[in-house]
Amino acid sequence: MSELTLLLLQIGFLVLLWFFVFAVVYSLRADLFGVTVRKMPDPAPAAASPASAPAHAATAPIAPSVPATPTGSGSKATRDAVARIIITSGPKAGLELPLGSEPLTIGRSSESGLVIRDDYTSSHHARLLLWGDQWMIQDLDSTNGTWHDGQRLSTPVPVRIGAPIKVGATTFELRK
Repeated sequence: MSELTLLLLQIGFLVLLWFFVFAVVYSLRADLFGVTVRKMPDPAPAAASPASAPAHAATAPIAPSVPATPTGSGSKATRDAVARIIITSGPKAGLELPLGSEPLTIGRSSESGLVIRDDYTSSHHARLLLWGDQWMIQDLDSTNGTWHDGQRLSTPVPVRIGAPIKVGATTFELRK
């Protein structure tokens, strides 16, 4: 073999070796710190300008309409309607958590607002958030999926009060 061929083989081997090392480091980083989560767009700008409402309506999930109250405070009535999460089955059955207006992350990670430690729950499994006047549940690309009322989630969906939400081996509901 010529010296040039031997040198090219050595360089090719080193490149392949470094590629393998970077792949292992990337995999470890993803396992330790999780993957990045896509943020949902803020619904507030669309509500402020009526001209952009049709464009926003085409991309936003369809939420059930809320009947207007005589005082005109429909949004506050919707937020006040859901006050807590109750775990109905799983290791923490019977636990009640109050809901505020902040998003609640559900998963195995200690950074989650609702920590569920089982083998079927991802580190950052799902997110429960207030979108305008409606509570929404979003699957965060979990391995085993998030289920709402017997349907697996592929997009954020409005949460119905009393409908079961299943994350791993735990089932919970939103209640008044």
